[in-house]
Amino acid sequence: MATQVLSNPQSVRLWRTLGLVFGGAALITLGAKVQIPFWPVPMTLHTLAVFLVAAALGPRLGMAAMGSYLMAGAMGLPVFSGTPERGIGLAYMVGPTGGYLLGYLISAGVIGWLARGRGWFGQTGAMLAGLATVYAVGLVWLSTFVPATELLAVGFTPLIMGDLVKIVIAGLLLAGLRQIKAARR
Repeated sequence: MATQVLSNPQSVRLWRTLGLVFGGAALITLGAKVQIPFWPVPMTLHTLAVFLVAAALGPRLGMAAMGSYLMAGAMGLPVFSGTPERGIGLAYMVGPTGGYLLGYLISAGVIGWLARGRGWFGQTGAMLAGLATVYAVGLVWLSTFVPATELLAVGFTPLIMGDLVKIVIAGLLLAGLRQIKAARR
């Protein structure tokens, strides 16, 4: 009976899809937890992981991976950057960084859709569009916590250089994956 389920093409497709979604969510969690000394603030690899997953998996699976990550966080698992020290669950999600988290979910769809079938420049452009989405949603949300005069200094300026570096790295990783895939054919 078990071999019938595993040999069923629909079942294999389902397990492959679940593996990609949960593997993507795990990669996003790992990216949120890795902290690298950077100026002016330390950076995580969260953006790199979200953008890499979205460009590699496409809009549907990329959003599913990010959505799974957010669901795990909403249930109280310490998947977010700075958790559990800065809080967990929904309390963390409605805090100052909540808009960036929502922006990541939307950007996963944007990036996945724009990056489909594109080369390095197209995928990098898709990730730049995704980054603009993250900042737009994140800054609007952050404006409820920070005075308008300090908004860019708190929620944009210290982060943008690191995020641009992460986009370049994600683009290079995707190009490397494409070459590995082409060599296997």
